[in-house]
Amino acid sequence: MQDQQAELEWREDAVPVSLHFDDPYFSLENGLAETEHVFLAGNDLPARFRDGFHVGELGFGTGLNFLATWAAWRAFGAGGTLHFTSFEAFPVSPPDMGTALAAFPALSGLATQLVNAMQKGVGVCTFEDVHLTLILGDARQTVPSWGERADAWYLDGFSPAKNPELWGRDLLQAVAAHTAQGGTAATYTAAGFVRRGLQDAGFHVTRAPGFGRKRHMTHAVLA
Repeated sequence: MQDQQAELEWREDAVPVSLHFDDPYFSLENGLAETEHVFLAGNDLPARFRDGFHVGELGFGTGLNFLATWAAWRAFGAGGTLHFTSFEAFPVSPPDMGTALAAFPALSGLATQLVNAMQKGVGVCTFEDVHLTLILGDARQTVPSWGERADAWYLDGFSPAKNPELWGRDLLQAVAAHTAQGGTAATYTAAGFVRRGLQDAGFHVTRAPGFGRKRHMTHAVLA
């Protein structure tokens, strides 16, 4: 399952940093608050949750976005099953995942379930109220061949300057092709070429206030 496992180093306050991309997996300020601001609020969640709602994600990383979404799903009480599909080229090992997620005690119960599931080495995990699919490999190949559509996308690759492969025009076109009508996408970056790529793919794109030190982020709705 793990052809290209992520290599990490740990910086201040136990923040994991990718050695391959020289970029942190989440905000040095408050990773959970960043996820809630950028990806949940950025996709108008949890207000849009309903049974069968499907989140697509580029970059599973430590699983923080998934856990924050799962926690929000439970708190919202939509009922039924949440579907979450994430595309990841460099999976984080379960021990490193557990170490990273220990920084968020509010998610500890869900984190334990996730890490235990990841230790089994399978790409599909079915929990009580959420169905997680982790698709490994180059997203430029795996997203176009995906057979489903997401209601909301979390575009969470590493910095466009360091990980341009996850922000290319063709991949963003594939994201749009696998977005439900009226679906949304959100990302922490407001880089011009990313916004233009989303626009060219058919999204209506707006710039919104970013998290922490980031002045802006990007919100997109499929036209």
